[in-house]
This record gives sequence, C-alpha cells and structure tokens, in this order.
Amino acid sequence: MGKFLYAPEIAKLGHVALVSADLEKSLSFFRDTIGLEETEVVDGVHYLRAWGDFEHHTLSIKAGSTSYIDHIGWRTKRREDVATFAKLLEDAGTEVRWIQAGEEVAQGEAIRFELPSGHRFELYYDMEKTPADESRKSVLKNQTYKSWAKGVSPRRIDHVNLQTSHDNAEIVKYLQEALGFKLREYFVNPDDVQVASWLSVTNLVHDVAIMSTPRSKEPNEMHHIAYWLDNSQDLLRAADILCEADVQFVGPGKHGISQAMYIYVKDPGSGLRLEIFTNGYLIFEPDWEPIKWTYEEYLKNGSAYWGDRRRDDVDRDAQVKELLRS
Repeated sequence: MGKFLYAPEIAKLGHVALVSADLEKSLSFFRDTIGLEETEVVDGVHYLRAWGDFEHHTLSIKAGSTSYIDHIGWRTKRREDVATFAKLLEDAGTEVRWIQAGEEVAQGEAIRFELPSGHRFELYYDMEKTPADESRKSVLKNQTYKSWAKGVSPRRIDHVNLQTSHDNAEIVKYLQEALGFKLREYFVNPDDVQVASWLSVTNLVHDVAIMSTPRSKEPNEMHHIAYWLDNSQDLLRAADILCEADVQFVGPGKHGISQAMYIYVKDPGSGLRLEIFTNGYLIFEPDWEPIKWTYEEYLKNGSAYWGDRRRDDVDRDAQVKELLRS
C-alpha cells in the first residue's frame, strides 16, 4: 500500500438514498406497511431506519420527477479510512467528490464516486446515532426502538443488489481491488461467463450482489435493497401483513445461494424492489474459496431452492427470470 501503514477497510453497508416519483406512496409503504421508523424530515428528505438500526438512517427518501437510487452509503472502519480511500481511488483514476460534514443530515465528511457501471457509492465514518424519542424507545439498552411496533418490522438493513448491463467480472474486480470486497458465490451463463456475483466485507454471504443482464436498459440500475428479519416465522408473518395490505409479492421461498429465505415486494411509489430476508449462513473462514454455480445448477437450486420454484419443474428458466427481472 505504499506509504500507508494499513489498508483502508469498509465496515458495513450504511444506507440507501432513494428518489421517488411518488413520495407519499413510498412513505406509506416503507413507514406503515414495512414499518421503518422515521428519524426526521429535513428539507423534504425523509430519513428512516429499522428498529434495530443504530445510525441516524439506513434509508432516505425524497421526491423526484423520476425514481432512482442517488447513492449507496458504506461506513469505513476508521475515520482516516475515508481520506485514504479517496487517495487510492484518485491514484487509480476514479473521480472522487468530497461531501462536507452536514451536507447529508447527521453525517460527517464523506466521499462519493462511481463504479465502472455508474453506480454511485459513498464512504463515510462519522454518523450520528440518534436516540429514539421516549414514546418509541425500547426498554432494552442495546436496541433503538420498540420491536414489532408496526408493519413487517424488520430489524436492520442487510444488503443491496445492483443490476447492470455492464461486464460482471469487471465490476467484481473493482470491488475487490479498490474497495476490499471478497467474492463469496457466483454463477455463470451457458457460455461459462460470470453474470452474477455475491460479495461482502462482513461475515455475511453478501453485503452487495451484482446482476449483469441484457434486460438492463442502463448500466447502473438497482435490482433490490434488503432488510433483515430475525427468523422464518417473522417472514411468514410478513406475508400475512402484505396480504392484508393488498400488496403483491413473490415468495416466501429459499435461495440456494446464501441459503436465506426471502420475500420480494415492490414499493408502489418508486418501483424499487425490496427483499425481506432471513436465515442463511455466515462465513468465518479466512481462506474461503468463491463458490461457482453453473447455469444448470443455478436454475435447479441456486436461485429458488424451494418456495417459488415451479412444482412441476417445467420452466425453471422462466422462474429465474421472474426473480431477476426489473
């Protein structure tokens, strides 16, 4: 690393900044149906988090003429890592923009830059851990809000899944070499070309996934964001809540990759897909070797291990497209 005494590191996924073409519908969905707590509203931007999230926000929503993801925030392990990443990224030819403290509410100094696909990432360290007001505060000192206060009520943000028309291997290489992500699982198409990858900086199977598909109209689309539920019973409860709200969804089912259970549901305001996510496995081995799935293996067990896969197994390819479509 040259003159640097240590390699800068990303600690975890921090937040997603959503712009919605129908703000009221998005707020109704995320606040009331999903049950995220609103921290505050500043200059038309609504800041939300799950009941177990400690930082000021894990999702922000503001109105726009169209819907899109403005940026995805990642917290570094050390305050000085932000500047170190900036230096390394610039030396490697990445254009970096500095975000001054307070420019994003409750957040300290940060940098923003784009992946080769055009997805905009933000790196920061300082973020206020805003306490909940007394009416919503948990009696548990190690928890922010009362759990199960409303809606689906996920515990925390979990991961993001980026969709792109860009070369998958190139984005994965950038995430690995520039940002320190580790490749955990991936699958290839019938021509043995890598088209989907799951990477992490934590013990999770993925903090970020990359899906490359010709169905993407742009190289920097979002497939979904995910919030975590504690167990499978919570996921079944979520299905009931979504049915009562007359919201269509895909699932419940279980992925082979990650071994996690899921429900996919779309925000009616922005069209953003949300995955409600639970179970799965953790990775502790320092010498983990990325797991490769062939196209046939992925169709059979990788995406929908059970749940949404067709009972007669006639058209698994169509089912995979259903799970991956925009």
